[in-house]
Amino acid sequence: KIGFGSKKKPRHILPNGLRKFRVYNVADLELLLMHNRKYSAEIAHNVSTRKRAAIIARAEQLNVSVSNRNAKLREEEDE
Repeated sequence: KIGFGSKKKPRHILPNGLRKFRVYNVADLELLLMHNRKYSAEIAHNVSTRKRAAIIARAEQLNVSVSNRNAKLREEEDE
């Protein structure tokens, strides 16, 4: 074997035991409905804040975990 690397079985597995699935919109999230015990949604970097909020809200309804749930989300300050 040439080079260093991880074993094939645990490769691409997150510390919580799930694999990543990149999500661009809410429709992509529907694919994880039956696979929420095996895959974790990861919101793509070029998704807007408004779509991120919709994706996170739908993920909670479907009981799908989101690995980067807090990325690019700011709390609105009431003044």
